[in-house]
Amino acid sequence: MDEDLITNPSWSPRRQNRSTAFRFIFQWEMNPSDDLHRDVKEFIFRLGKDENYFSYAIELIDGIIEKKDIIDSIISELVDNWKFSRIAKADLALLRVAIYEIQYRLDIPPVVVIDEALEISKEFSSENSKKFLNGVLDKVLTRMPRPARRPAI
Repeated sequence: MDEDLITNPSWSPRRQNRSTAFRFIFQWEMNPSDDLHRDVKEFIFRLGKDENYFSYAIELIDGIIEKKDIIDSIISELVDNWKFSRIAKADLALLRVAIYEIQYRLDIPPVVVIDEALEISKEFSSENSKKFLNGVLDKVLTRMPRPARRPAI
């Protein structure tokens, strides 16, 4: 395994999966291709662990790509005084991962998702980005008819 490709080896497997999904979504945004599944498989292979380890990342990636237009419309509605095109690509990728989880993974409490996004942002974003992400994700919570601190299912 190439340790340089693993974001932070001390992170839990779930955070590693979220980080992997974030990194792939970031890369895919910059350079989309016609064969998503091949690209995901190659990306995971380069990380040096089998696909089973990254099964949650693969699930997130597939879901985010499938629901991208819905997720992006949510982001557009929630960013005040900010054009969608001006959102930093790393922040956009983190928002896509977190909003997908909040919206579609009802087994995960939203506050856990937000905490995870902010922890991952420490590796890839600035302090200002952390404030931006937290503000947008807090707005997502106010729109969601589900409990913030426990699973909805």
